[in-house]
Amino acid sequence: MSAVRDRIRGSMPALITPMKDGAVDEAAFRRLVNWQIAEGSHGLVPCGTTGESPTLSHDEHKRVVELCVEEARGRVPVIAGAGSNSTAEAISLTRHAKSVGADAVLSVTGYYNKPSQEGMYRHYAAIAEAVDIPILIYNIPARAIVEISVETMGRLAKIPAIVGVKDATANLARPIRERAACGKEWRLISGEDATTLGYMVQGGHGCISVTANVAPKLCADFQNACLQGDYGLALALQERLMPLHDAMFVEPSPAPVKYAASLLGIATDEVRLPLMPAGEAAQARVREAMAAAGLKV
Repeated sequence: MSAVRDRIRGSMPALITPMKDGAVDEAAFRRLVNWQIAEGSHGLVPCGTTGESPTLSHDEHKRVVELCVEEARGRVPVIAGAGSNSTAEAISLTRHAKSVGADAVLSVTGYYNKPSQEGMYRHYAAIAEAVDIPILIYNIPARAIVEISVETMGRLAKIPAIVGVKDATANLARPIRERAACGKEWRLISGEDATTLGYMVQGGHGCISVTANVAPKLCADFQNACLQGDYGLALALQERLMPLHDAMFVEPSPAPVKYAASLLGIATDEVRLPLMPAGEAAQARVREAMAAAGLKV
């Protein structure tokens, strides 16, 4: 576990799932994976929120994970989205991720059914008992309603397979508290681009990023600066990236980032209902932010 845990670091895009005429665009996804690695991304996260996992069928979900592992070829770790608000379904997706060679999984809290802290503890403990693969907990109360407490994380950190958290709370009081509760081996991964600089200063190890889909080199440079303790350079890069971070959420994600990807020729801007493609005002905001970041479109 420790060898994989230590590779979970730096800039790790929460990959979009390219689509064309209603289907997953496998060729575009393969190109995206290779471009991300060439641009310096430190890891890849398929089938997360940005990958539209709620509207992928199980077969599509599994296929996207397989494609990511195939194209990555061990060059960077693949942390496969494998969460569910059904523990049995999460175990099934986790087993599949391990079987096809994913290095770790990202496992979300129990959205919609609102489990208690004890329920969340038992959910993750059951996954860890069923499948021998490193697990990152995904704490995202804005979407899941429930939030894992620091105390519950401290309990989960004692389970060897549970190696860290993707923290999308935007609460910058949490990293220090979690270091105290979980130990310094616990991987602290931001899931919120706009607050990542403050998160990294407090012992963070990296970011699972939306913006890195379209600005992978800038995001990798930012993370490298943080990991090297060069916070002056990191601040300059974050100032350059901040309008883009904001633009990625001007409408429900991943519509804005998919529009940005379409401008770069990566994929279409197609999303699945109930999401809608970015509207004209959002498109203008995205274009302005991309220009400010120096991205050529």
